[in-house]
Amino acid sequence: MLEGKTAVVTGSTSGIGLATAEVLAEQGINLVMHGLMSDEEGNALVQSFAEKYRIKAIFDGANLMDSEAIATFMKRAINEMGSIDILVNNAGIQHTERVETFPIAKWDAIMSINLSSAFHTIQQALPDMQKNGWGRIINIASVHGLVASVNKSAYCAAKHGIIGLTKVVAMENAELGITANAICPGFVDTPLITEQIQQMADRDGIDFATAKRQLVIQKQSLPDMMEPRQIGEYVLFLCSSTARMITGASLTMDGGWTAQ
Repeated sequence: MLEGKTAVVTGSTSGIGLATAEVLAEQGINLVMHGLMSDEEGNALVQSFAEKYRIKAIFDGANLMDSEAIATFMKRAINEMGSIDILVNNAGIQHTERVETFPIAKWDAIMSINLSSAFHTIQQALPDMQKNGWGRIINIASVHGLVASVNKSAYCAAKHGIIGLTKVVAMENAELGITANAICPGFVDTPLITEQIQQMADRDGIDFATAKRQLVIQKQSLPDMMEPRQIGEYVLFLCSSTARMITGASLTMDGGWTAQ
């Protein structure tokens, strides 16, 4: 059912985004990949995907802090791929610090990349999806879209915002064959969290592995971090006909974090 459709996955050169791109490509879904690397590196990456999975794939390194750059990126994707059927807003950054000393530039960057960029990509993708009568919008939110943690004011605010945006998009397009959902992971084993674990290890004088486990069990009942591919497989499920009645949902994958 999904073979030949096209997916845009932001932040897809590493971590959750890369794993999601691989899961989708395995199903014959064409890809628009995006991330922080040079055009040369990005083009080599999509070439490897095209050869391995026999799909069409292009790369774009658009600056997600720039709404005009996002518009250009999305219009290029539509022009070169024919349509956008699946949109996965995954790109994100993090900074941890108390509110009173939180750098304004960091706040602005997190809000731009983690929240506003999703609005801009959705706005560009919707007309095509509405015309085709089918679309899947999956926003990678976070457990921090549902609960808070200290030192994460910008991240929590952005992820709470993503969930609100997802609900509105779902309601506005419910009769048009388009679903919009937010996946809310707990701890995921990606480069985004590595710095936080290392800071904890340095502060407490413990090794990285011990710090990693201690960080997880502070919040989750399951003492393991999730693998990025698990989220990619959930994205694929939400694209399936089985999931067509799931829309406007905030779907946790949090090891029991929010069950407590």
